[in-house]
Amino acid sequence: MMRFVLTIMISLMLTSCNRAADLVLVSKGHSAYTIIIPAEATANEKKAAGILQQYIQQLSGIRLPIQPEPVSATSKSPSIYVGNTEKAQSFQVGSVNGEGYLLTRQDNNLVLYGRHGQGVVYAVYAFIEKYFHLFKGAGEPVFITPVRDLVVTGFTPAISNPAFIYRQAYFPASQDAEYLSWHKLQQFEDLWGIWGHSYFKLVDSAIYFKTHPEYFSAIDSIRQPVQLCMSNEKVVEIAIAALKKRMEKFPDAEYWSVSANDDINYCTCEKCRAIQKEEGSASGAHLRFVNRIAAAFPDKKITTLAYQYTAEPPAKTKPLPNVFIMLSTIDAYRSAPLVQEASARLFMKQIKGWRKLTGNLMLWDYNTQFTNYLSPFPDLFFLADNIRFYQSLGVKGLFSQGSGESYSDLAELRSYLLAKLSWDPQADWRQLIETFCSQYYGAAAPFIRSYIDQLQEAAQHSGRPIDIYGNPVWEYNTYLSPEKIDAYSTILDKAAAAVENDTLKKARVERVRLSLEYTVLQQSRFFGPEKHGYLELLPNQSGYRVKALWPGKVERFGAAATRAGVRELSEGGLSPDAYGQEWQGLFEKGWQPNLALHAAVKLATPFAPEYTNKGPLTLVDGVTGNHDFSYNWLCFYGQDMIATIDMGETKTVSNIHAAFLDDPKHHIFLPASLQVEVSADGSRYEAVQSTYMNQLGGALEEHYNIHRIVFDFSVPETRIRYIRFSAKNHAALPKWRYHPNKKPMIACDEIYVL
Repeated sequence: MMRFVLTIMISLMLTSCNRAADLVLVSKGHSAYTIIIPAEATANEKKAAGILQQYIQQLSGIRLPIQPEPVSATSKSPSIYVGNTEKAQSFQVGSVNGEGYLLTRQDNNLVLYGRHGQGVVYAVYAFIEKYFHLFKGAGEPVFITPVRDLVVTGFTPAISNPAFIYRQAYFPASQDAEYLSWHKLQQFEDLWGIWGHSYFKLVDSAIYFKTHPEYFSAIDSIRQPVQLCMSNEKVVEIAIAALKKRMEKFPDAEYWSVSANDDINYCTCEKCRAIQKEEGSASGAHLRFVNRIAAAFPDKKITTLAYQYTAEPPAKTKPLPNVFIMLSTIDAYRSAPLVQEASARLFMKQIKGWRKLTGNLMLWDYNTQFTNYLSPFPDLFFLADNIRFYQSLGVKGLFSQGSGESYSDLAELRSYLLAKLSWDPQADWRQLIETFCSQYYGAAAPFIRSYIDQLQEAAQHSGRPIDIYGNPVWEYNTYLSPEKIDAYSTILDKAAAAVENDTLKKARVERVRLSLEYTVLQQSRFFGPEKHGYLELLPNQSGYRVKALWPGKVERFGAAATRAGVRELSEGGLSPDAYGQEWQGLFEKGWQPNLALHAAVKLATPFAPEYTNKGPLTLVDGVTGNHDFSYNWLCFYGQDMIATIDMGETKTVSNIHAAFLDDPKHHIFLPASLQVEVSADGSRYEAVQSTYMNQLGGALEEHYNIHRIVFDFSVPETRIRYIRFSAKNHAALPKWRYHPNKKPMIACDEIYVL
């Protein structure tokens, strides 16, 4: 209560500082102002003063002098005090916390104060943005219109403290150092000595596994270099020694990650299993291991990921005071605020459980579609709700993972919005979007905002999950249908027309359009020979060909994506050039005739409905799949595939071939066996011998590359009507891809009959 009263008193005192009078910093090419810094100014205080000096000079042409304290008692010249000056100390700055800042004035003097770290730099940039009306975009210089008179109007004293001690929006803007300081963001590279999954950074399996397998995880009673054995005393010693060595090498690092590797498996040796049983969670042994290491460095901050098997809080062990738990929202859809999102219930349970054990919580959040960076990703309306929820639980750090160094859907706006809300979650997010659009898109702003609103509303109305591992193809008949895309594109046409003569802003609008162009291209692969596909019917209706305009469309998209800074189209995926080459392969292949095109298909086993396809007709729709299993493949999860094709009439057939996907990362394997049978009447079937069955022999040997394998069956030229294609699934996953909650899947894209 006393703190609340004190805050009100300070606020009243600040607002009484004569805010009505304008401050004339420069008039008619002259200024009486001096920038004052502390007598023993820190590097950040000198930096902040230099930034202020630079922008005043760029605006007015006048370079204000920078002078250290003390200021002459007889001086009547006004000053701008930057940093922890004696003038700043005359105000009650105790309400400024962490890297927070104070902006105030006394008569014609300005005070820009920051408490710790970059606080003073943030103070200067906040002042510049608000009172010089300047805007810093991602990866661009600040555009300045010179003025003869530089006047600060409507000055209002303010104290601003960050909601989180760590704030990162991981988008391309992160590569711009001034952008980070301007928008009060940080980078994990600057704060962490070791980041992320780190077990093998501390105890290297390449060094120790061969001679000391007992240091590593026992899985099914076999030691494997997947995780560490968390109960092994020698492992603790090696990890502490390795961490000490790194700390000596990077003495300025503030945080150090001690986290399990990115794998669901963990050690189940007798000792580890006993701890897990006692703690009621696999995280128990891990947290005890982390605490042992943290105890060796009581003055260091140790972070650990509560992710996959370490996500559930243990029943007994609490994190030490210098341990920070970083949770992940990876399994939650973004269709609603997390507090309302059904898929986030487990996360809600976990974070509340950890909150009972410690106040040192951090969050690893996700703000893009990792499988398709350019896909429209309508989560903007829920960012503020989620960040406010994190703040309400006392979360101290927020890592908002976007597309990293590669451009993605609305990356500039998303980065800006996350920056502002990570500092002040209570800010009006709608006004933030309005401000950004106005500053960034100029005359196109109303149309960009209309596009955003319509996309968000259509997505919400559809009831579809907004999945960070989704695909724009999945929404071909919902909020990204061709009809919706046309409507969105019409809005962006108006946006482009509004800035027709402004090259910079027009380019910004075109970056927004990239998401629609990408969606059209991706969906055209799904539609194939249909209306919105990349193929069209030949004039004689004897088959299909690539639409004449499509190669140029792909080429223009690739060039625009490269200009926009798209390095990869998905996390670890294709570059724009490689994407163009993939399309070129489709163009060169053209359309392949198929006697079974659009034939009737009857399945004896159910297919996996969660992946976009045309049901059983996927096998005869004239469209092949690529390395992305999520569309144009008919998947069978834990089931065999038994498909009977009825061509409607007897036809002369000499060859049958089909492709299956081999994608171990997603637990998709080639079939255990294949059998093709043919029939003229649908009653009596004859088996067809395959010449490629030997390819199945090594299908389950450990590998992670993706392959599309075609299996070819020669048929003695005969007239048949029915084809029964049977692909047997594996009974269980191989040990090297074991998952307790997964089954093997097989995937077939097209069955060709020639």
